[in-house]
Amino acid sequence: MANTDKKISDISTIDYFASLKYPDFLMMWLASLFAGSSYWALIVVRGWVVYQVSDSNMLVGLVTFAAMIPRVLVTPFIGYLSDKFQRRRILQIMFLINFSHNLGLSILYFLDFILPWHLVFLALLQGSARAAQMPSAQSLVPNIVPKEKLLNAVALNMSTVHATRLLGPLAVAPFLTWVGSGDNGLNGTDIAFFICTGFYAFSFLFSLFIKNKSTGKMSSESFMVNLVEGLKFVHTTRPFLVIIGITTLHCCLTMSFESVLPFFSVNKLNAEGGAVSYLMMCVGIGSLITSLILAGTADEKFKGKLFYIFALISGIAPILLAFSSQLYLSLLATVLMGFGQAGFMIIVHTIIQIMSPDYVRGRIAGVYSMYVGGSMAFFNFLNGLTADYIDPGFSIAFQGMIFAIIVLWTQRKEDVLISVYNGKSNELSKYSKQYNI
Repeated sequence: MANTDKKISDISTIDYFASLKYPDFLMMWLASLFAGSSYWALIVVRGWVVYQVSDSNMLVGLVTFAAMIPRVLVTPFIGYLSDKFQRRRILQIMFLINFSHNLGLSILYFLDFILPWHLVFLALLQGSARAAQMPSAQSLVPNIVPKEKLLNAVALNMSTVHATRLLGPLAVAPFLTWVGSGDNGLNGTDIAFFICTGFYAFSFLFSLFIKNKSTGKMSSESFMVNLVEGLKFVHTTRPFLVIIGITTLHCCLTMSFESVLPFFSVNKLNAEGGAVSYLMMCVGIGSLITSLILAGTADEKFKGKLFYIFALISGIAPILLAFSSQLYLSLLATVLMGFGQAGFMIIVHTIIQIMSPDYVRGRIAGVYSMYVGGSMAFFNFLNGLTADYIDPGFSIAFQGMIFAIIVLWTQRKEDVLISVYNGKSNELSKYSKQYNI
């Protein structure tokens, strides 16, 4: 009876928003919330505009690729800068760049000067600033909350990445039915682009209130020496290599579907631009549910079991979407996709933060983001490219099935992941102490 009372007491005292009590984290969370909302809203609006103008899945894939490929090209450099300079300054500069980008894009579209190649170039610029923001924010989190709140903080911080798939598309969904209406003056798409700009203005303003001045530690002034240190640390520490490897597979096989959402909306669901937003919003709903669950989770064994479940759901849910021709079933499938994907990624982020020494955290985050972002960029382009010739439903179903098989295999054969599945991920941090780079 006493144990039961204790469990009830523990549940009643769970603080799902504990990390928001720390002012720097609150400001960073709000800044990231508005930035994430703008990012996902822009993915929807920009993709739908390109699809309407060109009727080409390949071009949609190219624009999505341009927005994501900077995570390969930019994040290693930003990881270095995040260890050399104040991490908050990197964040502030990137938010300002994205605000300027969104403002320029909005004006070009409003004046009817926008062309497909403009969207590709501007997507590359926006993706570069977005790619630079993420490792800076990830490396800053452990500096502004205590270690015992780290899972809560990472879950809440990642909610600004995943759950904003709901908030951003929700903000612009009512206006997408006016795309290409031909009306003179301000139309729905103009408003949607300006909403994205306003979101980034708020993100920049909130970032100015972050006070923490943390940096990393450099062994040399040479950029290449320090960049190699981060790469060496990841590639010579087996738990990092395994965790980043499975996450890269997760991202390319289950999270690279944005470029084919316009195809699903028009050809499978017989809907228009609004359905693209609804599908993305449902991914956000699933992500938000997961973020709240993990924000209140402290038990390591339970977290390990959830990680395994999230991984399997990530592989199975795309199969359900692929073969659905009903809107409500498709929406349910995307909720499950968001649920599994966000849960998987939040726990991975927590594990990496726990294992990473502070002096090299920015570079590790940069290497991690390079692999994750690069895989998503390449497979989004590949899926968009092949969608003009092969039903993309078959592609994402096959990719999801492959990932589910990989998860089932690792549950028996891969010792690092078995440790995570069994709730012993904290023990992996001892490996990083063996390497003095």
